Amino acid sequence: MSLKKSTGNMYDWVTHMWSPVKGRCKHDCSYCYMKRWGELPPIHIDEKDLMTNLGEEKIIFVGHTIDLFADDVPSEWIERVLDKCRKYSKNKYLFQSKNPSRFMEFLDKFPPNIIFGTTIETNRTIYVESKAPTYIDRAKAIGELSNNGYETIVTVEPIFDFDLEPMLDIIISAKPTWINIGADSKGHKIPEPSKEKIASMIQVLQSKIEIKLKNNLKRIMM
Repeated sequence: MSLKKSTGNMYDWVTHMWSPVKGRCKHDCSYCYMKRWGELPPIHIDEKDLMTNLGEEKIIFVGHTIDLFADDVPSEWIERVLDKCRKYSKNKYLFQSKNPSRFMEFLDKFPPNIIFGTTIETNRTIYVESKAPTYIDRAKAIGELSNNGYETIVTVEPIFDFDLEPMLDIIISAKPTWINIGADSKGHKIPEPSKEKIASMIQVLQSKIEIKLKNNLKRIMM
């Protein structure tokens, strides 16, 4: 799996995806789409993929099959991936992680044109089985990056049922450049919020931050 054209299923503005680090993700999130492939091998770096020509004028989601910044990914691997991205500096790169505090370790290694993102699907920990850092920790790390002038996003997808005020507090504290909101499109039968609750969240957030709504959200909002 080298450089792939994006189908737009997650972000329609991403043109390509590239995952030179592969295998079982430490976070083991219950709804991870990679679980459809069954038991995955241990994490490893794909030397062949590291030779990929990344081209130019692309928007590349780096690490779409695994969290590249999970604690068990060796720093050396991350640095090699970032070194490759820097060699193709005419692209723009999305780095999204549920462990965004680890971005801080490599700030001098990233290519110049980047977006940092994290996922905050809900404020309720009972819904998502995951070994990732807490939603509050994720928001805090993204907030630090936002304060330092980086382009940042918070993606609320797939959106789980949530408590309105705590959810708003977590998202707003991250101070993202913009927010992506979308519904489950993989048939996980997750507990979803009502359209009224989503509308209330959008109403508050759009007065403060740019919001991009996924087409799959229409299923809930109709």
